[in-house]
Amino acid sequence: MKILLITPAADPEKRTNKGLMMPQLALYILQGLTPKRHEVEIIEEETEDIDLETECDLVAISCMTANAPRAYELCHEFKKRGKTVVIGGVHPTILPDEATRHADCVVVGEAEGVWEKLLFDFESGHLQERYHEPTPDLAKYVPKDYSRIIKRRLFKLIPIMTTRGCPYNCDFCCVTNVFGKTIRHIPVENVVRDIKESGAKNFLFLDDNIIGHAKYAKELFTAIKPLKIKWVGQASVTLLNKNPELMKLAVESGCKVLFLGVESVSEEQMKSMQKASKGLDELKQALKNIKKAGILIHASMVFGFDSDTKEIFEETLKFLKKTKVSTVSLNVLTPYPGTKTYSDLKEQGRLISEDWQFYDHNTCVFQPKNMSPEELQAGKLYVRQKFYKRMSVFNRLWANLHNPIIYLAMNMGHIKQTRVEAARFSKLQEKIFNAPKAQKLVEQKEEVVLPK
Repeated sequence: MKILLITPAADPEKRTNKGLMMPQLALYILQGLTPKRHEVEIIEEETEDIDLETECDLVAISCMTANAPRAYELCHEFKKRGKTVVIGGVHPTILPDEATRHADCVVVGEAEGVWEKLLFDFESGHLQERYHEPTPDLAKYVPKDYSRIIKRRLFKLIPIMTTRGCPYNCDFCCVTNVFGKTIRHIPVENVVRDIKESGAKNFLFLDDNIIGHAKYAKELFTAIKPLKIKWVGQASVTLLNKNPELMKLAVESGCKVLFLGVESVSEEQMKSMQKASKGLDELKQALKNIKKAGILIHASMVFGFDSDTKEIFEETLKFLKKTKVSTVSLNVLTPYPGTKTYSDLKEQGRLISEDWQFYDHNTCVFQPKNMSPEELQAGKLYVRQKFYKRMSVFNRLWANLHNPIIYLAMNMGHIKQTRVEAARFSKLQEKIFNAPKAQKLVEQKEEVVLPK
């Protein structure tokens, strides 16, 4: 039979900048788990159109929260055409009852351990409404067709996952809801096999914290060091800084860029985070040490915590410029369903939208404690515009000369995305905030630049 595997775009009319688009892996794992007698076609809507008239026997859609509305739309379109539709991914895992209203079958959690059974049940006419394997075996090697991934990405980064699960339970994160609190490992020999069989040299480790288990990380870095690859990953700032031997080994194994969840420069907020540094001084020193090791830093910041006031925007900008991080993701606190943040805000009556398409890290969907929603949205854009001004990029270059080409390429991608976000801001004023298009930051000298 023919199986169609799909990841929808949040908005098929406005696709993500290819330079900033995260490589997908879920559909390629499904393809690898599928018995060879079946034909599989993969469609990533961010890079290509979906033909609703495609001949197939089964449609499987993987989605997160922001693209769930589009996923549900596709479910209904394919079902109207007589197709059986399976849905899975982060959002259906968190809200399986909601997903059941749109698809014939929901996969909760990970595909390993259930996909082959699902296909067998479908062929025999006994497809169940829901499938779930809480702790699937990750030891079995799953082959992947990396050639398709390379063709669809600007920087040709191959996605690799080595661990699942997270011991932390951050109020605004749903990783533990999906993968559990126990860190589980994919055998190092399987990771090495993935790298070798891909034939590529540039990789993105998708782990939430690639050094979360130091012993495994050391074994992994030692094994991939002879492969002479370059890789990007995500790690804990403090854990990395406290283990210089591991940081050195990471660099020797090919680490060029690390995504670091700094989250906030508010001392009050930092104290409430289990994984944060003890204070700004320690955090600054940690970032300095990581840069000194030759690693470019992509920091992740979140605005909208209850401790945030309007001063947080200038404070964050000052911190980012002083530490001269390579690039930064500026996010609005998003109360994803299944998190404590969501349940708290809902109980307090502070959610202003439950339209999932706006649950995307970039849109304020709740009433902040110390400012208006539009002030939070405008403040985020203000910091982004100032940080990615060409002069700011130039001033930070001297602290990132160990990888100047990667540094400039990353910043150019973010400069383009800043223009997109400015245009989007004026539309959000009307769609969510019901506010005038003209927006000036309160207690700020700079005005948010909006398109004419």
